[in-house]
Amino acid sequence: MKLSNKSIKPLVHGVYQTKEEDGYLTFYHYDDAQIEYLRFNEFFYDRARASSSVTLEFETDAKEIGFDYKIFWVGSKDTVDVYADNVPVCITHLKALADKGKMAFSLPEGKKKLTVYFPIDVKIGIKNLRIEGKWRNIKKKGPKVLWMGDSITQGYGTFITSETYVNVAMRKLGYDVLNQGIGGYYFDANVITPMEGYTPDKIIIAMGTNQHTWSDNERRVAEYFEKLDKVYNGIPTLVLTPIWRCNPGTDMKKLLEIAEIIKVECAKYPNIKVVDGFELVPNLPDYFCDALHPNALGGEVYGNNLVNKIKELKF
Repeated sequence: MKLSNKSIKPLVHGVYQTKEEDGYLTFYHYDDAQIEYLRFNEFFYDRARASSSVTLEFETDAKEIGFDYKIFWVGSKDTVDVYADNVPVCITHLKALADKGKMAFSLPEGKKKLTVYFPIDVKIGIKNLRIEGKWRNIKKKGPKVLWMGDSITQGYGTFITSETYVNVAMRKLGYDVLNQGIGGYYFDANVITPMEGYTPDKIIIAMGTNQHTWSDNERRVAEYFEKLDKVYNGIPTLVLTPIWRCNPGTDMKKLLEIAEIIKVECAKYPNIKVVDGFELVPNLPDYFCDALHPNALGGEVYGNNLVNKIKELKF
């Protein structure tokens, strides 16, 4: 059976909105006003339109599925991963594919819940979803979680899409995540605006590493959480301070300082809990692709440790 873009839409998770471009269904984490604001920096603007933590989810007995795809923009050529009942069954590396074509995935026998993870740092569009068997939509039951952050939250560095720390945690907790992680981003109050029709049940924020050497962090962090409180007043929020890093641009003293600034500011808001990022990823270069971004192993450990913290805090 071949599904139209209209029929595909209900199966897509992790988006605020979808659009049809050149006949392909594309995915957006932001509303139009937020995307327009991010035009002030082309690097941010491009990454705000990537498909990080966007999934296609349904139940099926099909032995194969596939779709037509088009890559509109590439930051890093990551993967399209397919899971059956939360077990990986296929990883397709975009570096081995043309920018436009077809993908097909062989599946295990029997009925299973299928999850297709779209790439981290790529703007991709799909159409003509083909399901060779019976299928039905599955509505997510988990809480809606708005997840804001930088490239680590977006998932850069794992290069295996399903192994970003957000995707690992999302898979284990059943969260319905809207991932607003953008490579290179920092505490910017201007991007926090109400999104019509969307109110999260929870919020998770992980930022600070990109600005850890800046001189005005107290002001920037304070303005950010003041705006967050104004737009999302009282919504349970978890804030992760920067994780360990050791690349040449790291000033460890200042990295610890911004973590303390974040903790002090968050203490003003009773709905906010803080987790020390240094406890989430082993402080060893082996867990990072470049001494800054977690690799696939680091993403897996980060996600699992975060899940344990969330359960411990009853967040």
